[in-house]
Amino acid sequence: MALRPLDIQGYLKDLEFIVNIDSGSRDREGVAKVAEFFKRRFSAIGWQVRERIVEPSLGPCLEVLSPGCADHYDILLLGHLDTVFPKGTAKARPFRTEGDRAFGPGVMDMKSGSLYALHLAEALSQAGGTIPSICIALNSHEEIGSVHARPWLEEIGAKSRYALVLEPARANGNLVNQRKGSCRYAISFHGKAAHSGVDPEKGASAIEELAHWVVALHGLTDLQKGLNLNAGLVSGGTAVNAIADKAEMALDVRLVSLDQAELVQATLDEMVRRPFVAGVTASVSGGLTRPPMNPTEETMALCAKVDAIAARLGVKIGWQATGGGSDGAFTAALGIPTLDGMGPIGGAAHSEAEYLELDSLAPRFSVLAELVHELTGR
Repeated sequence: MALRPLDIQGYLKDLEFIVNIDSGSRDREGVAKVAEFFKRRFSAIGWQVRERIVEPSLGPCLEVLSPGCADHYDILLLGHLDTVFPKGTAKARPFRTEGDRAFGPGVMDMKSGSLYALHLAEALSQAGGTIPSICIALNSHEEIGSVHARPWLEEIGAKSRYALVLEPARANGNLVNQRKGSCRYAISFHGKAAHSGVDPEKGASAIEELAHWVVALHGLTDLQKGLNLNAGLVSGGTAVNAIADKAEMALDVRLVSLDQAELVQATLDEMVRRPFVAGVTASVSGGLTRPPMNPTEETMALCAKVDAIAARLGVKIGWQATGGGSDGAFTAALGIPTLDGMGPIGGAAHSEAEYLELDSLAPRFSVLAELVHELTGR
């Protein structure tokens, strides 16, 4: 089935529309507006759209099925509707093109990739013939860990032969076949307040305990083994001359194996049992948010297929691992061959400088379309 090339002008018009809608992960109304755009367009071509409300405080996820789609899917395409940016960002710096790049909040992470899914569906519908069995999952809160969407993603992932994640290709053009897993922890410390000048011996500093934890946990980092820990947020105390009775820490962990997750959890449990500062207690909540995405033999065979397609189309690609997470981790953990970074090229994610390489739009779309054709025979 020969598909038409990507309609660049139509695509950029659509991209401008959705980039100019603020859709931070916790902006329920904004995410719903982006979802409504996709829902309307998919429905117009006869694809079945199901709204999945996985958490009432968040916007809807979308589950989109090709016409006549059975309960099992040849391909699962993964995207997300949310960004990391607060309300008002789109008005402050709306979508724009400058030279061979496009800019705007979420332009590469990942409204451009999610839009690939829509334009691929439209191209398949216009081509005629039998459309492959495809499920498109657009998550409402990927940027904050997909905690509520995970059961849904695993449910549809288990029904899929292959999973293709439309997150952007790296700035160097590489695709992704390996991602680190992640853990998130919220840690609270409770000590005893006292005047730091009059009777410090009566106090027990929660901040001092927190400081010991930061040093100990950062000491577990082993970059050569792919394990890194970061106490990214800390707070505590009420006055400079008061021994702090409360403190808090948010801990981010990136890892390449579940054994490393167990090591971190065991260390945290031991530190709770044996505080550094007498009179201070700690409580820990959280755990593994995304399993590591490690390539299997089937994944590497899929990579080879993409390599062959790209070579045939004259598109230069490579492969790499990355420390950032994506929803592809959930499908990979189920044993589903999963490729990531199948969207267009971009860089500077999560910053004001975020950009999309316009010259990558058509060739990367062609690779995606040809891969879908080869995997489904249609």
